[in-house]
Formats: sequence, structure tokens, C-alpha cells
Amino acid sequence: MLMLTRRLVTALALTGAFTVQAQTPVHVGVAIPAADHGFTAGIVWWANQAKKELEAANPGLKITVKAAASAGEQANQLQDLLTTNKINALVILPQESAALTKPVQQLHNKGVYVTVVDRGLTDPSAQDAYVAGDNTAFGAVPAEFIAKQLGGKGDIVALRGIPTTIDNERMDAFKAVLAKSPEVKLLDAKHGNWNRDDAFKVMQDFLTRFKKLDAVWAADDDMAFGVLRAIDQAKRTDIKLVFGGAGAKGMVKILKDASDPRIQANVSYSPKFIYDAIKLTAEARLKGQKLPAKTIVPSVLITKDNAKDFYFPDSPF
Repeated sequence: MLMLTRRLVTALALTGAFTVQAQTPVHVGVAIPAADHGFTAGIVWWANQAKKELEAANPGLKITVKAAASAGEQANQLQDLLTTNKINALVILPQESAALTKPVQQLHNKGVYVTVVDRGLTDPSAQDAYVAGDNTAFGAVPAEFIAKQLGGKGDIVALRGIPTTIDNERMDAFKAVLAKSPEVKLLDAKHGNWNRDDAFKVMQDFLTRFKKLDAVWAADDDMAFGVLRAIDQAKRTDIKLVFGGAGAKGMVKILKDASDPRIQANVSYSPKFIYDAIKLTAEARLKGQKLPAKTIVPSVLITKDNAKDFYFPDSPF
């Protein structure tokens, strides 16, 4: 009997039954929008930086990055990441909130750990963690600055981004702050889709409809550049302030150099948070851990005085 027991122990040891089970390799899928404007170019760049640096530092880690030009393409990529690439964790910056919620939920239901970045889903139960900039501050900071610069009185218009939860958060915060200055009138707000050309067309419409404007809030620096082009083309001199957002290097340089008096401030919102989200997710999963339900990166006012701290000339954004 003793001999049989020894043989059984030896056999189990050889098959690994008495060893700690090897940790499952972590394969993170990263689903992001294609580089169709400056901010998403920064997202793509930082995502690939994360892949290169994190895979080199962690032999048990694999990262697959996919960029999509539309919500439909991104939904298809999610299925490929699951069935072809066999991911067990996902970091996604959704093209659109509503359209991607169900596709993400399907992966989550199959055991994929999900970190959503920036553009939240319409149903948070589809995710394990959320990482984003401070979208409330992103809307509140410009409103506070514009109201102060106008002395609490004036006519303004706003350009929103793509219809998403973060766009709603920003606009709600912007309006809430403006409500404290009732003589600052928001005449209209339309979606410019975080795109220079779309913003140019929206601003052309505003300039045709409104013969006097004091300031413009364009909730993204790419849109702000489109706004400036439309104003210059129309030779309008009534608009004294254009406030963009996200701290694009071109806009921060204008602010730093004081080369356009209409650009007086900005608000930070770096695309580097995709790198941070990938790093946090990968390191947590390698340890078998989870992230906090929500991680918020602060958004702060950028002025000429601190612009140098937000100027990164080698970055694509």
C-alpha cells in the first residue's frame, strides 16, 4: 500500500497536479477609432507605444491593436479579437456609445475583462472599469473662462463633438456653469463631430445666421481650427474669443506664443490616457486583479502662463 501511494504521488507530481497552475497568458485587445483627426491620431500613437513598451517589459503579455473608421467596423473588429485573436481582456475607446454597447456586452458575457476609455457605454454593466479625462471639468472650465472674459454678458455659440456620453457630460457641465451668468446667451449648439471640416461648415452656418457673436466654444482643438478658418474667411472681427479643448500642440503653441488674440486659454485632455488604460489593465490582469470601477484624469485650465507644461512638439497631437 505504501509503495502504491509513493507511485501515485510521483505520477501526480510528474503531471503537474501538485504544482501551482501556470498563470494564463494575458492577451489584451485594444479597439480604438482610426486617426481621422488630431486627437485620434494621438490615441493611435499612444496605443502602439503601449503595445511596444508593455510587451517588451512583460513576456506573458500580448497586445493586439485595431483601429476602426466607423462604429460598424469597430463592432466587427471586436468579434475578430474574440474569435481569431482569442483575447481575454479588452481596452476600448468606442466609436459611438450606443452602437458599441451591445457588441461590448457580448464579449463581456463571454468572460472578457473590459476597460472602457473616454467615450462611455450606455449600459455600464457591460464593462469592468472606466478610464477617462474629467469631462465635467472639460465643459465647466471653458464656460467659467468665457463668462469671466465677457464680463458676464454676451452672445456665444458652441460646437459639440460626436454624439456620445462624454459629449453629453461636457455640454451639461458647460450649460450648468453658464446658467450662473444669465446674460451670457448660448444662441445655438451643433455637432461638429470633433472634425475641422465639419466644424468649418457648422461655423459658416452660425456666421450666416448670427450677425454678432462675442465668443465660440469648440469642444475640441481640431474643431477650433475649423472655426478660426471660417471666421477668417468671413472676415468677421466681432468674435473676440475662441476656446477649444484637449491641448493640441498646435493650439498650445499659439497660446504659448500669444500669436492669435482670440486664443486665450485651453483645457487639458490628453490622448495619453489610452496608454495609461492599457498599462493599468494589462498589469492588473497579469496579477489576476481588477481595476477600480472608475479612474478619472483631471482636466485643468491651460493659459499662456503654464502652456509650456502642456506643449509636446514631438507628439502627433
